[in-house]
Amino acid sequence: MGLELFDLTGKTALVTGGTHGLGMAIATALAEAGARLVINGHTPERLEQAKKEYADHGIHVATYLFDVTKENEVIEALKKIENEVAPVDILVNNAAIIKRIPMLEMDVDDFREVVDVDLTGPFIMARHVVKSMIKRNAGGKIINMCSMMSEVSRNTVSAYAAAKGGLKMLTKEMADEWAKFNIQANAIGPGYFATEQTAPIRVNGHPFNDFIIKRTPARRWGKPEELAGAAIFLASKASDFVNGHILYVDGGILATLGSHAGED
Repeated sequence: MGLELFDLTGKTALVTGGTHGLGMAIATALAEAGARLVINGHTPERLEQAKKEYADHGIHVATYLFDVTKENEVIEALKKIENEVAPVDILVNNAAIIKRIPMLEMDVDDFREVVDVDLTGPFIMARHVVKSMIKRNAGGKIINMCSMMSEVSRNTVSAYAAAKGGLKMLTKEMADEWAKFNIQANAIGPGYFATEQTAPIRVNGHPFNDFIIKRTPARRWGKPEELAGAAIFLASKASDFVNGHILYVDGGILATLGSHAGED
């Protein structure tokens, strides 16, 4: 079998929020493995900028503007994607937000917004993509972007942790209900990665940077491209009997309570 197990040629991958950061890294990996690439975003400016960045790497991408939390927009966008590109074979539910607010200070509307984007959005996206997969008898792959916060929490991320914990269980439910249609639903749980968003705190001497370096057995932040292997595996034939699994790509953080004081 060999490398053809990981070949995505002829497949269409839709990555929500694939305009930057880890979403862009995953989308790039899928495209480089042969998939036709489609991304969504919620601002025209961000989509246009992303299109240029993909082009700089020799990748053609189809871009669509819609809100993953609005079911009517999702339905219309998927119709357009099927007509203008191809039916979706691989869905990566990557679009997400986080609001770092202590629970006692967090408005209910803020909590609901995070849960709506991070948990309800993947539910809406997956159910409509899967309807098409079942109708076509095509099988398919659903990859949800979970988080270490699917397992543990930190101060001020109550809504995000609740949503990502829910997404972990939703992934398992998707696997249970849709496996009979040859659809595999799995998730990736990234650890702490070096992205544009984390740049301000990734400087020597910054308390959080020092904490991550000491807390991670690999003793470093992850590189976005290090998500490529997990994404291609879960999107390809190589994972055809893997279902309901959460693959944590975290440099070993979740495997340990950390080093003892004074240890290297």
